[in-house]
Amino acid sequence: MQYRNILPVCLLFVSLTSFVIPLKFYGLSGTKKWVVNQNSSLCVNGSTNINKFSCEILSYDKTDTLTLNESKSDREVALTGRINLSIKSFDCHNSMMTSDLRKTLKEKQFPMLHITFLSLNKLPDLASRPESITGLVNIEIAGVSKRFEVNYQITRDEQKVIHLLGSRDINFSDFNLIPPRKLGGMIKTNDRLSVDFKLNIKTID
Repeated sequence: MQYRNILPVCLLFVSLTSFVIPLKFYGLSGTKKWVVNQNSSLCVNGSTNINKFSCEILSYDKTDTLTLNESKSDREVALTGRINLSIKSFDCHNSMMTSDLRKTLKEKQFPMLHITFLSLNKLPDLASRPESITGLVNIEIAGVSKRFEVNYQITRDEQKVIHLLGSRDINFSDFNLIPPRKLGGMIKTNDRLSVDFKLNIKTID
């Protein structure tokens, strides 16, 4: 009689654990909210046939939230959210160059540059030592959106602020834009640009 009672209990245990084991196997551990602080920045570096230039947005004037879907596995980690940058905020430290860049990026028609975050290749350790990771983003300029893989350096300081440094080379032509020219075409801006952004992030517990 005792063995007859034990058998149904064992079957019930196996049935229940069949739902629990896959969750542990995939390492699911919830989500985290990352708030992008207003002292974040973005820099675009380029060159012409005669010199180099650097155009910056030195202070991000918004507060946006990114959502990190954490996983303890080595699988790709979903990172969702978007930052919106005003083209008018670009400063090339030269009034003519600043005007040319804004005009090239069609600032009047498309006043914002959007970076939409999609994923990270791994869950970051968030340590004081710099860690290299990669991630996918959509960059939208002048109404055209392109997907890119971005290289990141990520650290967390003693105040628990996360510093996410991203870099990626893009081309004007990726967004159907023609690089600016001056003096009848004698000064030509090269197609390639290097985009570097620094996000200072706080975690919402």
